[in-house]
Amino acid sequence: MVSSCGLTVLPKLFQLCLFLFLVTCSNARTLEKCFPGRSCQSERPPVVLIPGDLGNQLEAKLDKPSVVHYICYKKTDTFFTLWLNLELLVPVAIDCWIDNMRLIYNRTTRSSESPPGVDVRVPGFGQTYPLEYLDPSKRSLGMYFFTIVQALVEKGYTRDDDIRGAPYDWRKAPNENKAYFLGLQQMIEEMAEKAGGPVVLIAHSMGNMYTLYFLNQQPQAWKDRYIKAFISLGAPWAGVAKTLRVVTSGDNNRIPVISPLKIRSQQRSAVSTVWLFPYAHSWPNNQALVQTPTTNYTVRDYQRLFTDLDFPDGWAMRQDTEPLVSALQAPGVAIHCLYGSGVPTAEAFKYDGKFPDVEPTVVQGEGDGTVNLLSAMQCKRWLGKQTQLVHLVELPGNEHVNMLLNITTVDYIKAVLFST
Repeated sequence: MVSSCGLTVLPKLFQLCLFLFLVTCSNARTLEKCFPGRSCQSERPPVVLIPGDLGNQLEAKLDKPSVVHYICYKKTDTFFTLWLNLELLVPVAIDCWIDNMRLIYNRTTRSSESPPGVDVRVPGFGQTYPLEYLDPSKRSLGMYFFTIVQALVEKGYTRDDDIRGAPYDWRKAPNENKAYFLGLQQMIEEMAEKAGGPVVLIAHSMGNMYTLYFLNQQPQAWKDRYIKAFISLGAPWAGVAKTLRVVTSGDNNRIPVISPLKIRSQQRSAVSTVWLFPYAHSWPNNQALVQTPTTNYTVRDYQRLFTDLDFPDGWAMRQDTEPLVSALQAPGVAIHCLYGSGVPTAEAFKYDGKFPDVEPTVVQGEGDGTVNLLSAMQCKRWLGKQTQLVHLVELPGNEHVNMLLNITTVDYIKAVLFST
């Protein structure tokens, strides 16, 4: 079942026992390729963290021509935290937040932008703080990459030096974040040159789609030189069913003070939401994802769904973004795909006659609570499609975000980083 330096699909009980051998084997050639004039990388490779949807802080500065409510700020002298700011997610104040957070899609330019007078920026590129805690007050509710970062710091890493973050505007898909990828490439090259060896990329959720897009744009020679491995956590390779609910009727993520219908307009405006709709390359063509008394919508019926929702921008967004990674081209680097299972995960939504302005009945399936198992396991299609290691690790009972806090995940990451 295991071939030397080969590609494997292992039984669950043996995965964690044998992956150290596979990692060491797959990385042997990479570690022999030291940069000219530099010593070989010795103790640990540098690390870049790529967060998922909602996975890093956003800031805003206002000079608006008008506001939606008299309590809303029309102008601010400085940038303030837009995400995650819990004080803004309360009744009435949330109207201000929605108006500042939303995007406006232009079907002529095929791009989106903030409303007039709203300047949104991504703070801390190259630093870990904007993705360790989403809430700058560092409340546990907003804890994200902190556990992983702190565990690596305790093993000798230094924040903002050999472990760095790559936050981005996650409301948008890769086609609108070109400057981000140039910055990411430059940061990886600088970190690798300084360390004398290649970088390990660690991504979560939608960050994996961003990372795959980025790697697919790079020549193989660049990847051989600068990337040691790609650790993928909870990747939605084939999209996620819950995005259909977000666009159809809104999703408050079980926060009772937030109305799904109220937040729906902002959620629809995020291009990345439509980008993560389930993909026909993996989902059964006859599986009803959205069901109403008169119509069933499958992966083949998105145009009709957007028409029936009176949301034509949604169809344009999908056309813009669907080709970005729909081919699921192999990343061309050693990849470790960790994914949760055994957690009830929405796979379809049933609406009554008040569709779409009503909460649906949720049909549960298999996954990590967010990413459907069918989507998370698409790493397996790269087995035999690249010479580098492809390793799948199932984490039973691991929820989508909590997997970042799980000691099994942390230990696996440390084992990859310190395997040679």
